[in-house]
Amino acid sequence: MTNTNEDKKRVTIYTDGACSGNPGPGGWGAILLFNEHKKELSGSAENTTNQRMELYAAVQALKALKYPCNVELCSDSAYLVNCFQQGWWKKWQRNNWLTKSKKKVDNQDLWRELIELNDYHSIQWIKVKGHSDDELNNRADQLATEAIPDKS
Repeated sequence: MTNTNEDKKRVTIYTDGACSGNPGPGGWGAILLFNEHKKELSGSAENTTNQRMELYAAVQALKALKYPCNVELCSDSAYLVNCFQQGWWKKWQRNNWLTKSKKKVDNQDLWRELIELNDYHSIQWIKVKGHSDDELNNRADQLATEAIPDKS
């Protein structure tokens, strides 16, 4: 029996990344929702960037799923969402991981991982407004901010 999209579990994920200084110590947060289940994840890095934490949050949330799923991944990061909605990654691959201006694409390791996860799961990438009235996005932001290592 083949596993169709209709057979896959439907999961909603909210992710966010934060940084104290850019670069500097950073944190990431994610919330996974499946039926009545809710799981929160977070972590940190000593020396990172805000964009890297945004991507890392998505990677960790998607890696936490045990099976291929239909995923709605919600993020306030235009950098993350636009890459998949607008197909930036396909152009980067065709151009040997160079941008239009012939610069090396930043965070290639995380982008490559996200592309693999995007192929494994069926993901709808959704841009949400940051720091607004979206309770789950605000919670993901709080998890990310609280995870930032103390610089003292």
